[in-house]
Amino acid sequence: MTLHVELVVPDREVWSGSARMVVAKTLDGDMGVLTSHPPVLGILAEGSVVRILDPEASGADGQVSGELAAAVSSGFLSVADDRVSILARRAELGSEVDKAAARAELEEASADASGSESPEARWARARLRAAGEQA
Repeated sequence: MTLHVELVVPDREVWSGSARMVVAKTLDGDMGVLTSHPPVLGILAEGSVVRILDPEASGADGQVSGELAAAVSSGFLSVADDRVSILARRAELGSEVDKAAARAELEEASADASGSESPEARWARARLRAAGEQA
């Protein structure tokens, strides 16, 4: 059995397909979702990475196996009946991240921050992590 996963933002579907497992960071901590997971609604941590493990070829990027990573800003994760819906304000697949632009955004946002990290810096950091870069 597999999970049906949808990653959507207000204006489009970022990715949709089947997967073995989904891992997301919520305000209550990291959550791993496998088939037969009880229903749950979680609030996504700002500037985190959602990992979709063993996505099938039905996904938009055609990836056959392995891991798909996506940066997400604030939003929700809903699990019910082997369906995982990730509803984010912003989301970007790691394979689509412009690493140089994300690094420049991180440097600019970090320079403006005074003490705590800004949402823009968290978003840029998440994009770099989703792309496989250290941030």
